[in-house]
Amino acid sequence: MKTMDDKTILKIDRLSRCFGGVKAVDNVTIEVKEKELHSIIGPNGAGKTTLFNVITGKIPATSGKIYYLNRDITNKRPEEILKMGISRTFQRSSIFLGLTVFENIRLAKQVQKNYSHLFLSSRDSLREVNEETWAILEQFELTDHALTLAKNLSHGDQRILEICIALAAKPKIILLDEPTAGMSAGETEKTKRLIKDLTQDISVVLVEHDMDVVMSISDRISVMHQGQIIAEGKPEDIQKNEVVKEAYLGREE
Repeated sequence: MKTMDDKTILKIDRLSRCFGGVKAVDNVTIEVKEKELHSIIGPNGAGKTTLFNVITGKIPATSGKIYYLNRDITNKRPEEILKMGISRTFQRSSIFLGLTVFENIRLAKQVQKNYSHLFLSSRDSLREVNEETWAILEQFELTDHALTLAKNLSHGDQRILEICIALAAKPKIILLDEPTAGMSAGETEKTKRLIKDLTQDISVVLVEHDMDVVMSISDRISVMHQGQIIAEGKPEDIQKNEVVKEAYLGREE
């Protein structure tokens, strides 16, 4: 077993994922610390979402290892990884549009507690689930929308709801895939603040194209290019890195 220091919650060790002759993820090593916000940036096609998919068991690794709390979780099933404490969101919203905001989170809580067979039961029959659902709604400032159908939320609030659903699993680390994509400036500012607040309790791994968001809330940043990590460091270090400017930041500017 690959040992980690006491503050490392997730270690990706020389991880690769090939599709035919193409290495979408190429010998990637990243360590995420407890209660850290670790961003992964890079141009489209750099391999960021593929990396998320391998970490969470959606697709298998070709080589390399993934360690979570010193336990090898490489190629475990997504449901196993979720139960261990790793949750995620996706680039596209994966919410139940025909259910209310409360029902979306409540259903996720019931699954987490193995109460999913009681989904059609009275709303008052599962007090603990309801209380924890309300706590998440309050944390993410959605209480006023509790009885709103998810399809009637603004785009920004739909994205926030997806984060709430991921949090219902009580993860120790959450992977957020472009959570502010398509948001207005006001929605982005709110979401940025809420994401940073998560690190009071859990670790966050963020894939994001909005460099203002990344640079203002990240503790560390890893830069991917053509499947590889080409730089890693604090935001101020990444901004000054000439290799990063050439591969990504300069192009954005």
